[in-house]
Amino acid sequence: MSARVVRWFTEHRRDLPWRRTRDPYAIWVSEVMLQQTRIAVVWPYYERWMLRFPSAADLAAAPLDEVLAAWSGLGYYGRARNLHRGAREVVARFGGALPATAAELCSLPGVGRYTAGAIASIGFGRREPLVDGNVARVLSRLFAIEGDIKAGATARRLWSVAGELVPEERPGDFNQGLMELGQDVCTPAAPRCEACPLADLCAARASGRTAELPVVGKRRPDADKPLLAHCAVWLERRGRLLLARRRPRGLFGGLWELPQAPDRVRLEAMFAALGGRLELDRAPEPVFQHRQVLSHRRLAIDVHVGRVRGRLGRAGLGAGEAYERVAWHSLGTLDSLGVAASSRAILRRHEELQGWTDRRPLSRSSKRATRRSSRA
Repeated sequence: MSARVVRWFTEHRRDLPWRRTRDPYAIWVSEVMLQQTRIAVVWPYYERWMLRFPSAADLAAAPLDEVLAAWSGLGYYGRARNLHRGAREVVARFGGALPATAAELCSLPGVGRYTAGAIASIGFGRREPLVDGNVARVLSRLFAIEGDIKAGATARRLWSVAGELVPEERPGDFNQGLMELGQDVCTPAAPRCEACPLADLCAARASGRTAELPVVGKRRPDADKPLLAHCAVWLERRGRLLLARRRPRGLFGGLWELPQAPDRVRLEAMFAALGGRLELDRAPEPVFQHRQVLSHRRLAIDVHVGRVRGRLGRAGLGAGEAYERVAWHSLGTLDSLGVAASSRAILRRHEELQGWTDRRPLSRSSKRATRRSSRA
């Protein structure tokens, strides 16, 4: 079975940039980027990243803002923060070279069993298994494994089966072959069994159950996800925009965004704690409404225009506050910052509408355009 997968992969492997190298660092970067992200999206990010941070030492030496800016648009920013922290540990603990064993790899921030298996098998030729969504689907059908593939007992069985199958020779090609089979042949709907090198061994195909397996629990509907509603303020002064940077941990950790709070009262209180006085437009309606669905929650951000009086300090940013810093940034240099996707979307809409920084009341037509764009 393993030999068939390796032969098939040798003949059908796609030419992807991270497959042109056996550099464990490059494989690490690619595997982290590919988590919950499509190959077509990752490809240009990976190539730019490797030019900018070609080694763990280069990544470790870069400031976090530069790292997050390079990641901007890929989402799940905790992956970028963990890569940065992990690179610094690789330099401090392993002299700049990734360790070869899965156990040592798992000691790095953000590196779990799957990523460790990928780096160890592909980068170092170690006999280590890996199980992602594609591999789980292939193995579930191949061995008619019942049970939700995300449930603990089923996941443990899948890992056990994968571990038994990994060959001594070319374990990385075998693991990549299983992933490729799941990606291109053993697809969730309408699998191409006639093109599969394991078709005659597949229990699901033999019993006509390819549509039933694997068993996957239902996803939570978007409407049932908790709503995070915030009031944000657009503060512009002489071509500079005031942004706030979140603390490193938690949602959007380490990213810059428009200053925001759950409501106008708490937003004004935050600026008062910083030594300033926030003056928001009197209009009750926001100038722009941003709506976004994340993996586990929904965002609803109402953007208001304002001005701030006084000199802002840092004394009001205590340990319990969401932000660690506020600063004025030139509108022309925001691409060099790690800006949260929600604020970057608001920036794009500002460029299109060009209507809310003059601090004059919006016309009825502008209000209608704003409401239409927010609904879209």
